[in-house]
Amino acid sequence: MSHSRKLSNSRALGWAVVTGAFVAVPVTTATGTASAATHNWDGVARCESGGNWGISTGNGYYGGLQFNLGTWRANGGGGMPNHASKDEQIRVAENVLRTQGAGAWPVCGQYLRSGESAPAPAQAPKPAQVPPAPAQDPAVTRTRNTIEALAKQAGVEPQFKQLLAQHGPTVDQLAAQAAPAVDRGRAVLGDLAKQHKLDPQVLTATGLLEQVAGQ
Repeated sequence: MSHSRKLSNSRALGWAVVTGAFVAVPVTTATGTASAATHNWDGVARCESGGNWGISTGNGYYGGLQFNLGTWRANGGGGMPNHASKDEQIRVAENVLRTQGAGAWPVCGQYLRSGESAPAPAQAPKPAQVPPAPAQDPAVTRTRNTIEALAKQAGVEPQFKQLLAQHGPTVDQLAAQAAPAVDRGRAVLGDLAKQHKLDPQVLTATGLLEQVAGQ
């Protein structure tokens, strides 16, 4: 903490009292059960004091989170920090965190972030809805098919398809204008075919369709 001396030799070691002297021993497990606080106070304690919540080294700082008495009492602590339970030390530390922020533990405060929930990932924007293509007039479709058939019979189908690809809307507009005449021509051709027992395709191939449509 900003009010505590960093225990440089305790970041990777725990502390135990043996025959009245402090002996460094490897830390195996964290002591106690974590409180309801959402911050990783166990990580801070391991960094500050080797995870020893009852430590008192005689340097004026006490407990697992290395409080001095002024900070401890100003934030709701009673008695000595190293005599308080782990949960009580964490309760007071939460008060310190609210008033001073993680900077109260300049180095070990980094562990306070590890217990916090990660922000939810931003949702990807939904793809834009493409409006469905408008339904084409059946008469226009029939006229386009008729024109395409005539182009094929005339040997210019590739050129017609290229024209259609480059100027489709214009072709559709022209087909819509010609559709009534083409339909009339098709009806006349049908009647002629029935009367004379002719194949309507032969009539189309001879160009009679265009003649009737132009009437």
